[in-house]
Amino acid sequence: MDVDHPEFDQSWDAAARSESEMQRLDRNWSSLLQELRVTQTGVQLLTGFLLTLPFQARFTTLDDGLHDAYLATVVASLGATVLLVAPVGMHRMLFRRHKVAALVSAAHRCAYAGLLLLGAALTGVAVVVFGTVLGTRSAVVAGAVTGAAMLAAWVGYPLAMRHRTPQ
Repeated sequence: MDVDHPEFDQSWDAAARSESEMQRLDRNWSSLLQELRVTQTGVQLLTGFLLTLPFQARFTTLDDGLHDAYLATVVASLGATVLLVAPVGMHRMLFRRHKVAALVSAAHRCAYAGLLLLGAALTGVAVVVFGTVLGTRSAVVAGAVTGAAMLAAWVGYPLAMRHRTPQ
């Protein structure tokens, strides 16, 4: 199901769930909120933690490459925080304006982009931590393994399920 093309699943929802378009939108909105609740706390804690690192004594010992990786990680984490919290602000601005379809579509896009940036931030954290503790080679391996694991879990496995699981 793609919320940006609800017409693709509207007839299925009506037949299988006996729900109207508005009921489907309400259900989709509730589902998105649950997903966002799961990620918001984690990404906010990660961002807060990252923002404290420059104030640690050992931070000044990092080489330029790790400083750059750290800054890229902070940018990704801040971006993820903004995007994963944005649907709440959108909902406040659109509340009682009869814009549920636009809200669900925008929140869907924010969730995708926010998860992409969260994945980049988590990969960056692996690079910075392993680079600090074990060196550059370990940082590259940790970043590659973390990125690959997230791609497999967040993209590969769901796409495989999409093609194998009957409706």
